[in-house]
Amino acid sequence: MSNKLNFIDLFAGIGGFHAALSKLNCECVFASELSQELRDLYKKNYNIECAGDITKIDIKKEIPQHDILCAGFPCQSFSKAGNQKGMKEARGKLFSKIIEILTHHKPKFFILENVRNILSHNNGNTWQHITKELKKLNYYFDKEILSPHFINIPQHRERVFIIGSLQKKDIENFKWLKKEKYNASIENILIKNLPSNQIEKLKVDKKNILDIWIEMINNLPKDVEPYSPLWSMEFEANYPIDVSWEDLSIKEWQKYKGKYGYSLVKCKDKKEILQHLPNYVIKQKGIPPLWKQNYIFKNREFYKKNKKFISKDIFNFLKNLKKESWQKLEWNAKGTEKKVSNKLIQFRGSGIRIKKNDFTPSLVTVSTQVPIIGKEMRYLTPRECAKIQSLPDNISIPKNNNSAFRVFGNMVNVDLVYKTAACLLKNIK
Repeated sequence: MSNKLNFIDLFAGIGGFHAALSKLNCECVFASELSQELRDLYKKNYNIECAGDITKIDIKKEIPQHDILCAGFPCQSFSKAGNQKGMKEARGKLFSKIIEILTHHKPKFFILENVRNILSHNNGNTWQHITKELKKLNYYFDKEILSPHFINIPQHRERVFIIGSLQKKDIENFKWLKKEKYNASIENILIKNLPSNQIEKLKVDKKNILDIWIEMINNLPKDVEPYSPLWSMEFEANYPIDVSWEDLSIKEWQKYKGKYGYSLVKCKDKKEILQHLPNYVIKQKGIPPLWKQNYIFKNREFYKKNKKFISKDIFNFLKNLKKESWQKLEWNAKGTEKKVSNKLIQFRGSGIRIKKNDFTPSLVTVSTQVPIIGKEMRYLTPRECAKIQSLPDNISIPKNNNSAFRVFGNMVNVDLVYKTAACLLKNIK
């Protein structure tokens, strides 16, 4: 690519698109980001004044002509982890700003990124809306689900990439990057000899919880692994699972045992009964879906078969934990040694997740879900998370850990963008 192309970087964040396109000798002529902190970092890292709220920008006067529009437009409206209000929410409507800019400036190319759920959101209507708007502007485009682990980066983070061009041949000749045979490990990104002030160790209470779960796992026969997800609240419980729980009367509930086998006959009213039921029962409206019924059934079956290996001390410890999420275990390490020194750990809202350390789960914006390195019982550092997102080492990141992890959970992976853009632009002369 001999001709130097220029691009704009919308919803820029820490500048993942900028870092990627710069490697292709492309020049950024405009960037926009809502956060003042990130605008300051953008200036520091790329020596460009970053504009603020894109909805307040005059796209005709303030955005210059450009060859490539880049945007990882806000995904919370479409993510399974969000409220999924989509285009009805202010953040979801930001796609319309992209359309306005494409309409006025008609750049040769665009590269967009979002959560894969955008393809199925609202029964596919959101994706139909996106394709309809792009077709109106006479763009040719294609989409693909990509993840960093496809190119040997130790993170499983599936995102939809959408590439477009005004020239049909660019899309017809475009080839998405090939999925490589994965042979990487989380070890690839760990920083050795970290200073103590950069290390956040797992707190004692959580370490104790983890130790108890591992003790329970180790007490099982060698050929038995915990059912996953394991909901220990179902140990000794026998309330019905195929009925509308909210419609059961007090007398009907009193025939059964609630979580950890608590006899509900002791309860005087509905309020007291609810105190001895799991949250997923309390919040359920109508008959629970089959997948939930199946989880409950399988958990009870697991306990019946293995209760002799679960001591009273372990049973009581789990029963008395303060958070229901700590009473759940997600053993995503089937077929491996029953220890955590070679695992990754997360304390998630859905439970304590233990998985192989081949790659991290998708980095998210919540700092409490940062993966824990089992062999060191410490959290990944912000700089290690930056490496997982392929940010160059010389890029300054937020000093506050919460802000940093929010950035990494929102940003595009630099190397995925670089390889995708290189394929799209390779025939430019």
